Amino acid sequence: MRPDILAPLFGRTAALPGVGPKTAPLFDRLLARPGSQARVVDLLFHLPTNVIDRSQRPTIAEAPLETQVVIKAQVVDHRRPQGRYAKQPYRVLVEDETGDVELVFFLANADWIERSLPLGATRWISGRIELYDGRRQMVHPDRVLDEAGLAKLAPFEPVYGLTEGLQPRFVLRAAEEALARLPDLPEWQEPTVLAANKLPGFGEALRAAHRPDSVKALSPQHPARQRLALDELLASQLALRLTRAKMRRLPGRENKGDGHIASTIEAALPFRLTGAQRRALDDIRADLGSDMRMLRLVQGDVGSGKTVVAALAMASVVECGRQAALMAPTEILARQHYERLAPLLEPAGVRVALLTGRLKASERAATHAAVAAGEIEVVVGTHALVQGDLAFRDLGIAVVDEQHRFGVQQRLALGAKGDAVDVLVMTATPIPRTLALTAFGDMDCSALDEKPPGRTPISTRALPASRIGEVVAGLMRAVASGARAYWVCPLVEENEDLDLAAAEARAADLRHYFGDAVGLLHGRMKGPEKDAAMEAFQRGETKVLVATTVVEVGVDVPEATIMVIEHAERFGLAQLHQLRGRVGRGTGKSSCLLLYKGPLSEAAKARLTTLRQTEDGFRIAEEDLRLRGEGELLGTRQAGLPGFRLADLTAHARLLAIARDDAELVLRRDPSLSSARGEALRVLLYLFERDEAIRLLRAG
Repeated sequence: MRPDILAPLFGRTAALPGVGPKTAPLFDRLLARPGSQARVVDLLFHLPTNVIDRSQRPTIAEAPLETQVVIKAQVVDHRRPQGRYAKQPYRVLVEDETGDVELVFFLANADWIERSLPLGATRWISGRIELYDGRRQMVHPDRVLDEAGLAKLAPFEPVYGLTEGLQPRFVLRAAEEALARLPDLPEWQEPTVLAANKLPGFGEALRAAHRPDSVKALSPQHPARQRLALDELLASQLALRLTRAKMRRLPGRENKGDGHIASTIEAALPFRLTGAQRRALDDIRADLGSDMRMLRLVQGDVGSGKTVVAALAMASVVECGRQAALMAPTEILARQHYERLAPLLEPAGVRVALLTGRLKASERAATHAAVAAGEIEVVVGTHALVQGDLAFRDLGIAVVDEQHRFGVQQRLALGAKGDAVDVLVMTATPIPRTLALTAFGDMDCSALDEKPPGRTPISTRALPASRIGEVVAGLMRAVASGARAYWVCPLVEENEDLDLAAAEARAADLRHYFGDAVGLLHGRMKGPEKDAAMEAFQRGETKVLVATTVVEVGVDVPEATIMVIEHAERFGLAQLHQLRGRVGRGTGKSSCLLLYKGPLSEAAKARLTTLRQTEDGFRIAEEDLRLRGEGELLGTRQAGLPGFRLADLTAHARLLAIARDDAELVLRRDPSLSSARGEALRVLLYLFERDEAIRLLRAG
């Protein structure tokens, strides 16, 4: 149950004075998740993005141009448009002892102007002065005030993000009403942390954030913003640690194999394991050998050798007489994992099966029966592994590939298919350290930060789209000498139909030059069609594969050495890096061509420059986080991961470390959160809607 003290914050925004039946749906659209209603807490966590500074009160002559000012002036002339000039703007001339300025109103309400600016009256006028034809003018002043109005004018006015139809003044008023309902909450932060960082109380910080007294108050480093960020990060870290403590308390089973299968596999490898692979395997085997359940994330760059690590981890469990499962997000990836794992495991005596939604009923039934009888030790599949009636004889380890493509529920469902199942999660998207702590903080992490020997560097170039003819000519020469190429079509406003049209048009265009050697792969194709297109490219029947980005990026064709990405400026940095990683997988010299349409934004320039400079996925991930922010990077909404409303991971990395250490210390001293501070921390968890953590506490 949410504590009563928080009840005012979880009431509907629609109940606030001044929020009527017309504006309430606009607040819902601005603040709430789709299909939900906005609440007072949503409004309080919707912080200003800018501030209007009305503290400057210069004379007209001294007023700086293009800067918000409030001038005191007398109204001396009205120039109301008449007759055939009726569509001209309404102009009002005002002056003080130093000069004059013309107020300009387009599509004006003449009655309002004449009421607000009567001839001869003195008014205080707020807006920006600019020069037009050598004369000072102010277009659409945002305030026209008499003396009584001036007395009420705040020197600084917050500016909020809006939605269409919602006026700034409505949000301003609603935010003030929400602040008036803010209860006096118990202090959940450690007093020494607040003192060391000179941070205010929660209520004081929230009021200061909504009433900025300068542009500096908007900075993530302002004490008020830091305090709110620290609260959100502490709630997140506490919740993750409570989840993890629950997982840790779950008894595991020792899966300490004798190494006879793993050593056979390793001896047959045509290369030596990298130091990073060895370290990850040491971590995994230590987890498997303990009586606590494993929950480990292995993150590695494209081509860092995760599949071999997974194979050797599964072999250790099979050595103990138990089974292993590997779940991949798509049919293409599952099939590819199967095709890589079977040649590694089967010569060592491990039986491997593929289970996807596309198997015939009879094949599926036979595979299910063999798995239930323990005749198959390793099962590779899509989410078909967690659906339906698949039963294992004794599942010991669940490997989940590309964790961020699955919900946590699917990961847990696979783990629930056996008794005390160890869970190993793999991702080919290197995650910045700060994000790993927030999104995957319930897991132990191992990083594969070395590439296996023999990987060829990829030459990366950026070219304007106007040089596409040269690219096609170069591609013709390369294909004539036996090369294969991917051609990735642009992202069209997240619209699959438009993406498809762009890909089909590009494929038709390239067929003029390459004939039937052009293949097409897109998200609307049925599974068998996708497989057929991929297989034709793998066998070399097609030489150029045109694809949309909805197609799985984990495909592996060592013979492909050229990657062309159209409209590269539309892609995120990590996505460009993933796409580039499709080439450079064999021994041939590989290249990646980034075709862009100018003029480029500063962020797009930075992305293309970073990609040309480095192939280090971890460095690229840090830069991507800096350029894009954590929500967009992980696809927070789709993946159900915690997006932050008050914390900015790039600006508040130091606070994240403080929150992490504090959460660990709290749970060591007070694991049930029953002390006075523990009770306050429960309020914090409910405030930031980490209720799941409280349920775990109750469940013991």
